[in-house]
Amino acid sequence: MAVRRGAVENLVRVDFWRGRRVLITGHTGFKGGWLTIWLDRLGAQLHGYALPPPAGQQLFSAAGIEQCIKTTYGDIRDLDLFRDVVRRAQPEFIFHLAAQSLVRPSYEDPVGTYSTNVMGVVNLLEATRACDSVRAVLIVTSDKCYENREWLWGYREDESMGGYDPYSSSKGCAELVAAAYRRSFFPPTHYQQHRVAIATARAGNVIGGGDWAQDRLVPDFVRAAVTGEELLIRSPHAVRPWQHVLEPTMGYITLAEQLALAGPAVSEAWNFGPHEGDARPVSWLVENLVKLWGEEARWRVDDNHLHPHEAHYLKLDTSKARARLHWAPRWSLYEALARVVEWYRAQRDGQDVRQVCLDQIAAYERAGA
Repeated sequence: MAVRRGAVENLVRVDFWRGRRVLITGHTGFKGGWLTIWLDRLGAQLHGYALPPPAGQQLFSAAGIEQCIKTTYGDIRDLDLFRDVVRRAQPEFIFHLAAQSLVRPSYEDPVGTYSTNVMGVVNLLEATRACDSVRAVLIVTSDKCYENREWLWGYREDESMGGYDPYSSSKGCAELVAAAYRRSFFPPTHYQQHRVAIATARAGNVIGGGDWAQDRLVPDFVRAAVTGEELLIRSPHAVRPWQHVLEPTMGYITLAEQLALAGPAVSEAWNFGPHEGDARPVSWLVENLVKLWGEEARWRVDDNHLHPHEAHYLKLDTSKARARLHWAPRWSLYEALARVVEWYRAQRDGQDVRQVCLDQIAAYERAGA
């Protein structure tokens, strides 16, 4: 069949997700947790497959996510277990977020990083091949999948895959795996026979409440601010495409919906990044976090020069998502930072952070009305 490559319909329909069977991998993590809360709010029937959440202040237990999703704990590298979970859940939609998601740990454990981020995608797609109920698969990778040439303009979806470090490289590999499976086993030209649409999504540097990962800027800032310590910054001039977690999450939900409705017309790679002016240096982000947090939050540049390599400049071109999915960022970076501070202060003060999540989702939805 011919594949139409024009714009698709509107953003998320109010009742589209009600009763839909959805499987989310990595739902015990930061981005997976926000996605789970939002899809539960939309009425989806949710199954999750992930490693147990780490001990400490993480989103999964703090926001009561275990109450709205049927969870199987397991490693995405365990093909037999994961394939059995997919068979029992019979999902229509799969969102794949299970990953090793940090650059610096990838230097410490490159084997674990590649096996999780590459073979995890292979196992996901093998399980999809064995389950007739699946109609849409969305694989979340990273903006770091591109071969970074330190360009001043944004990378488009057809740029070369690459990656200097094991993490970035593994995400480029994951994109290549997804493309190979799509061409080999789920070709858009034979969509009427297999009825499976597969897309990948590349987001920028995502920030938001509930992220407690080590060696990530906002969680590191919050930990330092709460304890009264001085935050050490490695690369104050590094520019990143910062965005609130709800921005790409809306992109994921919108794209998954269109995978079901438009099929092969959207079965490809997509960027979800911030407004161009919100690709800011690390120093700008920290300075504004200090202003919003107050209470003598402090930071300085780390004088240790023995840090692993990281890219200095990275931006995404999101014109395709804007034109064809009618998706666009809704919050400025300053608004995003204000929402981040609101969330962490709420948790610090013992408030119901699940309600904070729901209130922020509602505020985000109103921003696009």
